[in-house]
Amino acid sequence: MPDRRPRRGGRDSPAAGPKDPARTAAYAVIRAVHSEDAYTNLALPAVLARYGLSGRDAAFVTELAAGTIRRRGTYDAILAACLDRPLTRVDPPVLDALRLGAHQLLSMRVPAHAAVGTTVDLVRAEVHRGAAGFANAVLRKVAAVDLDAWIARVAPDPEADPLGHAEVRYAHPRWVVEQLAAALAADGRSDDLDALLAADNEPAKVTLVARPGLCELDELTRAGAVPTGRSPYAAVLPAGDPGAIAAVREGRAGVQDEGSQLAALALADAPLDGPDDRWLDMCAGPGGKAALLGALAAGRGAHLVANELQEHRATLVRRAVRRLEGSVSVQTGDATAPAWGSGTFDRVLLDAPCTGLGALRRRAEARWRRTPEDLATLVDLQRRLLGVAAASVRPGGVVGYVTCSPVLAETREIVDAALAAQPDLSLEHVEQLWPHVDGTDAMFVALLRRS
Repeated sequence: MPDRRPRRGGRDSPAAGPKDPARTAAYAVIRAVHSEDAYTNLALPAVLARYGLSGRDAAFVTELAAGTIRRRGTYDAILAACLDRPLTRVDPPVLDALRLGAHQLLSMRVPAHAAVGTTVDLVRAEVHRGAAGFANAVLRKVAAVDLDAWIARVAPDPEADPLGHAEVRYAHPRWVVEQLAAALAADGRSDDLDALLAADNEPAKVTLVARPGLCELDELTRAGAVPTGRSPYAAVLPAGDPGAIAAVREGRAGVQDEGSQLAALALADAPLDGPDDRWLDMCAGPGGKAALLGALAAGRGAHLVANELQEHRATLVRRAVRRLEGSVSVQTGDATAPAWGSGTFDRVLLDAPCTGLGALRRRAEARWRRTPEDLATLVDLQRRLLGVAAASVRPGGVVGYVTCSPVLAETREIVDAALAAQPDLSLEHVEQLWPHVDGTDAMFVALLRRS
């Protein structure tokens, strides 16, 4: 049993910095995520700044922290096989250190002696000395075989329980595996489950958007980005800090997944008879789609209303659209009880609150926080919001219903229910993007026209 005596100020010498700042920083991120409900992508910059890490060191910390959090389910199954007690009886700070060590041993090119030794040192310095021997013994067992051999030992048989096997191999909760498998089957991709789950475990590329009228794609390519070839405004940044690019820093460009760009473009490019000067983004935070739509609207002499329920997210929208003054107005309000009247807008984007299960590549902790109960709550909200969106668009106008989730209850079933309830709606376009096929988040897009 680990020694539970209080540790001495966190390190051997309170005045000294950590022996291994990168691993200490990664451990701090993991602890913040698991003990304080922090978000990995928000915790990382603050921790990197605290330890003065940048460049390759920052990239190493990011892989250590995000990879450990993302693959937690796999490592927990392996660690459980190396223990003589349930995982619930291991002190959470020690367990997080063991997960960090397991990630280095099984999924990174870190020599076993270095992975074990540095993790033991981390436990000794950051937790308590008495747990160091325990961590050493457990990690030596983990290091005995490679990841594939461990999966063969601890995962259910792939023939007898393919979903259970996938749950352990790819570190997705079983209910998430079931939802993704059903979504793939509905899209004619029943054989793609392994490929999708594997793609979820690969960090998303940094994709930039050149906001039309404010930035040309050439400006981003001169800064080292590579055009994707699908969205005319998208380019992938292979390395470096996006904030170092002037156009991004100035708000003329931004960081935006290509799937999000394609969703906004699908709505903006839908043919329309009659007026086309009043656009609405119903749930606009944090503002990426609003900025792209606003830039497109500005080029056509249209005006975009960007509505957001929460003031702190509305502040993010205002920052994203700050270069579009006069073409975008940002307001706070509950979209389920809108301040605008029926038939007010020509184009309406409903980027609905959802489980986010299509964006697991970029949200390391999301798979462990979402629950089936969340899904039920969100589905009710999505149905109400789509009803408002359909009422908000004029006859002949178009609604874009978008989620960063492929789950059928949040996508096709929401659209089918709206079509059944409102005979003046017709489905004009539906598309499901996939990380393993399209290199984007699993974005769902449906275009509905009101007659």
